[in-house]
Amino acid sequence: MVYIVDDDWRICEALDELMAASGLAALTFPSIAAYLQHARADAPGCLVLDVDLPELNGLDFQEQIADEHPPIVFITGYGDIPSTVRAIRHGAVNFLTKPYNDAELLASIRTALEMDRAARAQRLELKALQKRYERLTPREREALPLIVSGLLNKQAAAELGISDVTMQIHRGKIMQKMDASSFAELVRLADRLQIPIYHVRLTKRSFHDDNP
Repeated sequence: MVYIVDDDWRICEALDELMAASGLAALTFPSIAAYLQHARADAPGCLVLDVDLPELNGLDFQEQIADEHPPIVFITGYGDIPSTVRAIRHGAVNFLTKPYNDAELLASIRTALEMDRAARAQRLELKALQKRYERLTPREREALPLIVSGLLNKQAAAELGISDVTMQIHRGKIMQKMDASSFAELVRLADRLQIPIYHVRLTKRSFHDDNP
């Protein structure tokens, strides 16, 4: 879905026709307030946003919304380098001046839709991963940072004040609940969850511990 926000009805009408001719669904709004009042579809989207809007500047709005809205393609009749740099630095897909080139605008919109599609997929994957993490017991959550930090069982067990056997049991259950087929995969999953790496001073004797 392409959301078009411009206070010039002629621009909205022209863009709506362009989207329809290109096989893209679109909705137009005369202001940011009107756009915010509309419930967005649960589908990949792109926000085509004018810069000079009543009540709230498009660039200021961009900085307020963070990742809460679809990727933005700016269109403006008063483009300048500082505004372009500001928009791109905050994640805009493109910054086009009126009269814009239809082909360039459509290419930017399709890029934004693909970006949003990928971001939505990543959010769903992360949500599923977080649910797996929530299945861990409090003790297993304490053990996970030690495991992915590369500590041997004896070292991790010592940090938690438990036996080696109990640590081995925790490791097995963590692998199972996190659906990790290997240690490397567990490390990648923990990294996606931003599990902090646990730092511990390793003694020379620790490196000769043959207990995995």
